Amino acid sequence: MVLSKTASQSDVSVHSTFASRYVRTSLPRFKMPENSIPKEAAFQIINDELMLDGNPRLNLASFVTTWMEPECDKLIMASINKNYVDMDEYPVTTELQNRCVNIIAHLFNAPLGESEAAVGVGTVGSSEAIMLAGLAFKRNWQNKRKAEGKPYDKPNIVTGANVQVYDHV
Repeated sequence: MVLSKTASQSDVSVHSTFASRYVRTSLPRFKMPENSIPKEAAFQIINDELMLDGNPRLNLASFVTTWMEPECDKLIMASINKNYVDMDEYPVTTELQNRCVNIIAHLFNAPLGESEAAVGVGTVGSSEAIMLAGLAFKRNWQNKRKAEGKPYDKPNIVTGANVQVYDHV
């Protein structure tokens, strides 16, 4: 969940520098403007603001890969408008996801029988993946404890102070 701050009275407008040929007055920051602006101006305003973010290639404090081969970028752009949840509409995408899950399962030596398929799901972010992995870990632990006739209602998961789940807060 992204937490947002409310606007201060002095921070209620967006002032464009490079889109100024399209926009002569400042735009409201937290409301739709009364009049439309050209798409080029909207792009320029947002692009100018994003330039203030750090450069991902210079971010040495993150475990996120910030460069991919150009073919990966092309595949992402070719698929960006697909709704991956709609498996009936995009069955090939679902099949590719299932193949990737199985490839990863084999890379990590998952205990699969010769004719068994791995169970998993693709995620759109690392936090989501970590939370789902934690849930799978908990379920496996509970099933093992049930089979042993031991209590399974109070798991004790220990993490380091560097736990990553809060990286988007």
